[in-house]
Amino acid sequence: MSVNRETGKLRGSGARRSRPVQVADAIKDWVVEHGLRRGDRLPSEQDMIGRFAMSKGTIREAMRILEAQGLIETRTGPGGGSFVGEVSAERARALLGNYFYFRDLSVADIYQVRRLLEPELAASLAGRLDEGQLGELEAVIARYPEPARSVEEEREQHIASLEFHARLAEFGENELLGFLIGFMARILSDLTVHRKLYEPHNIELWRRGRAYQSDLVGALRAGDAERAREVMRDHMDTARALMERQEAEVLKRFIGG
Repeated sequence: MSVNRETGKLRGSGARRSRPVQVADAIKDWVVEHGLRRGDRLPSEQDMIGRFAMSKGTIREAMRILEAQGLIETRTGPGGGSFVGEVSAERARALLGNYFYFRDLSVADIYQVRRLLEPELAASLAGRLDEGQLGELEAVIARYPEPARSVEEEREQHIASLEFHARLAEFGENELLGFLIGFMARILSDLTVHRKLYEPHNIELWRRGRAYQSDLVGALRAGDAERAREVMRDHMDTARALMERQEAEVLKRFIGG
C-alpha cells in the first residue's frame, strides 16, 4: 500500500496485512515524500483521518505502531502532539537482536560475517583516525593488560575486547558497514554471556587477541591499509578458531553434566 502524492490517500496493495499496519507504512512513506526530519510536527489526528480516509481507531493504532518502532514521538501538554522520531543505532541493534534471540546462531555463523566486513573497515580507516580516536582504541586495550584471574574477570575481558570492535565501527564513514559490524559485536557479546563461552579459561585467546588489536592500531596510525586488512583478517580467523573451541568445551560440559 502506498500514498497518492497529491491527495495523501492510500492506494491498494495485495499484501495481507492489517489495516493499521498498512496505514503505518503509508504514514512513513508520506513523511519521507514530504522531507520531514526528526522533531518535525506531524499533522493532527483529524487531519490524518481525512488525509488517509481512515477511521480514528485505525489512525490511532497506526500511530501506536510507529511510536513502538521509535519512528514517532508523542508529547502531551502545551505544544504537544506527534513528531517525527528517530531510531537510535543502539535501539535498532536491540530490536534486530530480538529477531535472532531464539535462533540457533553459532560462533561460526557470526565470524563468517565478521571476516567479510571487518578487514575492509580496518583498511578504510588506515591513516584516517586522529590521535584522539586512536587513543580511545588504546584505552580499551589497556582495560585488559593481564590475563583474567577469575571467571567474572574473564567475562568482562571478553566484553571489553568486543567493545574495541564496536568502537572501531563507529569511526567508519560507511554507516551501514559500521552498523552491521557493531551489531555483530553486540550479538557475539550477548552470545558469549548467554552461553557462558567465557568460562573455559583461555590465556591464548587473551594473548593473541590483545596482540592483534595492538598491531592493528599500529597499522592504522601508520596509514598502512593493506597491513590493517591483513591483521584484522588474521585476527578474525584466529578468534573464530579459539571461540569455536570455547563453544565445544561448553557443549562437552553441558552433555557431561
